[in-house]
Amino acid sequence: MLERSDRDLGTSEGRQHPIDWAAFGPLAPYVASPEVTDVFVNGPGGLWIDAGSGAVRDLAWSCDERTLRGLAVRLVALGGRHVDEANPCVDVRLADGIRVHVVLPPISTNGTLISIRVPRARRFALHDLDAAGMLGVYRQRLAEAVHRRANLLVTGAAGSGKTTLLSALLAEAPEEERIVCVEDVAELHVQHPQVVALEARQANLEGAGAIGLDRLVREALRMRPDRLVVGECRGAEVRDLMSALNTGHDGGAGTLHANSMEDVPARLEALGALAEMDASAAARQAVSAFDLVVHLERVAGVRRVAHCGEFRLDAGGRLSVQELAP
Repeated sequence: MLERSDRDLGTSEGRQHPIDWAAFGPLAPYVASPEVTDVFVNGPGGLWIDAGSGAVRDLAWSCDERTLRGLAVRLVALGGRHVDEANPCVDVRLADGIRVHVVLPPISTNGTLISIRVPRARRFALHDLDAAGMLGVYRQRLAEAVHRRANLLVTGAAGSGKTTLLSALLAEAPEEERIVCVEDVAELHVQHPQVVALEARQANLEGAGAIGLDRLVREALRMRPDRLVVGECRGAEVRDLMSALNTGHDGGAGTLHANSMEDVPARLEALGALAEMDASAAARQAVSAFDLVVHLERVAGVRRVAHCGEFRLDAGGRLSVQELAP
C-alpha cells in the first residue's frame, strides 16, 4: 500500500522526478506512508517507525539478513555510491530529499542497519505550526524577527522540528529577497519564489571530490544572498556563517543540535574550536552574529518552541544565553 502520490509529494515544488517506491522493497509501505518521518531497521529482527509521536516497533515485521543487505546495497547505489566491507558506513540522499544511512557488519554487530529520514509530504506554513500549538506564546515574536531581518539560531535535539520551523519562518520573507540555503543534506523546503539550495558532497571512493559546508558558505556569499541560511552547523562552517552575519548579511539563520538552551553556548564553543577559534573569539562572534536563539523541545511526541533567548557575555567573557520573556 503505497500512499504517497506524486501530488502528495508536491512535484510542482521543484522535485526532479517521482520516487520509485518499489526500490525500498519490504520497507516501501512504511516509507511511502504520508505520516512517517523515520524508518529504522536494526538488523533482521527489528523495524521501528516514527510517524510523528516517537519510534514504535512493528512486531509483525521480519526480514532475513541476505535480503536486508541486498536492499541496503541497492538503496546506496540509487544515491550514486557504493557500500561494502571496505566502505561499510554510507550516507546518501535520494529523490525528494529522502536520506538513507547504512551500516554493514562487522561494523554493526546486529546485522545490516538502515536508517531512512523521509521529509513530510506536506510543507507547513507558519500559521499551520501555530494552529498545531508549536509556536505558543512566541508566535508574534518569531514573525516580527523575520520581518525585521533578525539573524536566527534555531536549536533543539534531533527530531524536535528545527528544520520544519526554519522552513516556515523563511517562507515569511518578502518575495523580492533571495534566500541561499547551504546544507549537508538538503532538507529545508521553503515555500518561497526565490530560494537557491547548495548541498555538500562527500568524497568518492578515492577520497577526492568532497565539498564541505565551510566552502559552500563562502560560495553562497558570492551569490548575493539577501538571507544566508545554513541548515545545520556541525563544524568549521560556523565560523564562516558567523563572519557573514557580522558583515552586513542580515536576515540569516542556522540550526544547531543542542539538548537544552543551556547547552547551546558549549556547542558553539566546541564547533568554534573545530574552526580554530578559541572560546573567547567564538563568544564574541556569536553575540554579534545572532539576534535571537529559538530553542525547541519534543515532549511526548509534541514539538514546541520552549524558549527564546539572546546571547550575552558573562562577567568572565564566556558565552551565555539570556532567556527572553514571551
